[in-house]
Amino acid sequence: MITSLTEGTVDYDGNTIFYAEAGSGPAVVLLHGGGPGASGVSNYGRNIDTLAEHFRVIVPDMPGYGRSSKVVNRSDPFGGLADGVRGLLDGLGLDKADLVGNSYGGAAALRFALESPERVGRLVLMGPGGIGTTRALPTAGLNCLLDYYGGSGPSRDKLAKFVKEYLVYDAAEVPDEIIDIRYESSIDPDVVANPPLRRPSGITAPLTLWRMDFTRDSRLKELQTPTLVVWGAEDKVNRPDGAKMLADTMPNCDLLLVSKAGHWVQWERAEFFNAITRDFLTESN
Repeated sequence: MITSLTEGTVDYDGNTIFYAEAGSGPAVVLLHGGGPGASGVSNYGRNIDTLAEHFRVIVPDMPGYGRSSKVVNRSDPFGGLADGVRGLLDGLGLDKADLVGNSYGGAAALRFALESPERVGRLVLMGPGGIGTTRALPTAGLNCLLDYYGGSGPSRDKLAKFVKEYLVYDAAEVPDEIIDIRYESSIDPDVVANPPLRRPSGITAPLTLWRMDFTRDSRLKELQTPTLVVWGAEDKVNRPDGAKMLADTMPNCDLLLVSKAGHWVQWERAEFFNAITRDFLTESN
């Protein structure tokens, strides 16, 4: 349960980022995933209070989601997200922060670290997107996510299927309230008109997919940022073997494969995740 949050917005390049924050101390930015109806506070509802005991926890809605501008860079999606992270830090007057990213947010954190390594202290990545994405067919979970706004359009049944069948390991643990909140957010008219995540199409599709695969980025093996990769062993959205790809490539990367967890480790194994994240972010270099 989240006890107290301060809310605000920052502007960058004609766009707006909404954020909530709690606590004091070193800045830690929590970047949420890209499933339909996602938002920062809903994604990290089981983590904010505990982490705020040790850090200044900043939780934005990513570009295209929640109360932030519905801006999407179709030709370079992760680049657009990194621009949003940069705009947030600039707007808050932060030269540097630790970044915690889940899925789409993990991709945003990693892309920003590759572009501006001097502004990132440590990285925690949970099942990040963009790891080996051009080397295999999409997973069933990713297909379900990308099809949400297609066909007959968004529905609560579609949202429930994505969350309960693909996002988590144990569907019985997901309350109806989460489905309801995410569904209402997913049918915002601005989002329906311009969904932040959909299948790349047209002449730019090959280039877009290439830019969304970090394993093809030569900068990855040079990134010195201390990184903890956390991946649910039962992840049905992003393949767990992506974890070893990162650990084999990044020079300062620790890896943790979490049992009985799917794509949403920070929610399913909250106490465990909060403890390891706190310890990793406070560890001496």
